[in-house]
Amino acid sequence: MPIFNVLCQIDAFANYVAEVEAQTADEAAELAYDNHSDYKWIHDCNQEFDNRIYFTLDTDGVEIESTRQGRT
Repeated sequence: MPIFNVLCQIDAFANYVAEVEAQTADEAAELAYDNHSDYKWIHDCNQEFDNRIYFTLDTDGVEIESTRQGRT
């Protein structure tokens, strides 16, 4: 029986945290959004959530779209 390589993609976030001086929590988020490079971002954690997609890979390692299984 043949053996195939199957890719499982799991959705995830890479979380980073920075100290932002501001008058309010809303202002802090706005400043961080508008001026991302002004802050030192420290990796906090990676979070996965259960939204998985599976593909069989061809011999070049490319996903075969017709084999897609799972949530989209």
